[in-house]
Amino acid sequence: MPSYEFTGFDSRGHKVTGSIEAPGRRAAIAQLRRDGTFVTALHEAGRRVRSRWVIPWRRGLPTDELALASRQLATLLGAGLSLDEALASTAGQQTNLRLRDALTATRQEVLQGESLHRALAQRGGLFPDFFISMVEVGETGGHLDKILERLADFLEERARMQSRLASALAYPLLMLLVGCGVLFFLVTYVLPNVTRMLTELEIPLPLSTRTLIGISSLLHDYGLLWLLLLGILLIVLRNRLDTEKGRLRLDRLKLRLPLVGSLYLHLASARFARTAALLLEAGLPLLRTLDLAGRLTGNRVLSLAVDTASERVREGESLAEALRSQQCFPDLVPQMIAIGERSGALQDMLARLADSYERQVETRLGRLLALLEPAMILVMGLVVGFIVLAILLPIFEASQGLG
Repeated sequence: MPSYEFTGFDSRGHKVTGSIEAPGRRAAIAQLRRDGTFVTALHEAGRRVRSRWVIPWRRGLPTDELALASRQLATLLGAGLSLDEALASTAGQQTNLRLRDALTATRQEVLQGESLHRALAQRGGLFPDFFISMVEVGETGGHLDKILERLADFLEERARMQSRLASALAYPLLMLLVGCGVLFFLVTYVLPNVTRMLTELEIPLPLSTRTLIGISSLLHDYGLLWLLLLGILLIVLRNRLDTEKGRLRLDRLKLRLPLVGSLYLHLASARFARTAALLLEAGLPLLRTLDLAGRLTGNRVLSLAVDTASERVREGESLAEALRSQQCFPDLVPQMIAIGERSGALQDMLARLADSYERQVETRLGRLLALLEPAMILVMGLVVGFIVLAILLPIFEASQGLG
């Protein structure tokens, strides 16, 4: 009899993992359901293979496409269509093949009697955990269309934020790539001819010219070797970062970076607050909300802090004090949460907190990019100036000697 490994939540909202023996996947899910376990992931032991080279953003669905599908499904359900008809129509409107196939497979399982949230959970991680939990709440409460509308609003706002960040970073990154490409072409293909002429003058060369000749020779003569070494370094670094300890160190480094570290922390805090507000508004228990929202911060240091805070909340401590004791989030986060807990409007305070941090991120990112562009131009100017000086200085000295 095959063995299956599972991840899910028990009846009290606690995260559980384990293994179970059953004749098939459906039997395993049914047995776990009888035991009171909500399954979010299930796979046969020993057969789950995940490539270490999968591009991270390819593991899930694009946020904007998931938002559009949620909106379409909510509209069709609100218009009175049955769930299988709404799924079939929504799947037929998708241009993303992975999303279309996932919705089609989900519809087939729904027709066989499976609930929607469990069918979505079996789609190999395409749908986020918080999305599946929200759908479960909608199915249980009989208002799936309204929950999907809220999910669509949330995902659309998240997609807009991602689009604004990408647009803001596009121009500086393009400048950096073009500048590095031009410099690489100059140093490897143009300068060797110039430096050859300078060495033929048989005059003492200044330090700047000798440095430039050395750099040009290294890149021109050993360019392929440098590329090979760079590739090996990237592979080693990727393997180190693919471990739990490596990812944790990288996430800790992100929070400590000058200038951008606090910006990254505010963005992660906004994600946590926005997701927690949405899940609480939908009616999820606080402990399950913390588990899902903590994982969506995008930073393992903060996720571990939320997990620890969740344990302290389970022991009877307030959420504000539990988060304050972790000393990972900005001071405003526990302060706003404390106000929400005292007033009984925690989800409203979290939504306001997310709005505040999202505005701060946009404002600070705009200021940072306004400083970054002239700084990049200045650096490029200094590099080009050094190259020009290193070339012209010996020529000028040679002409002085001839005079």
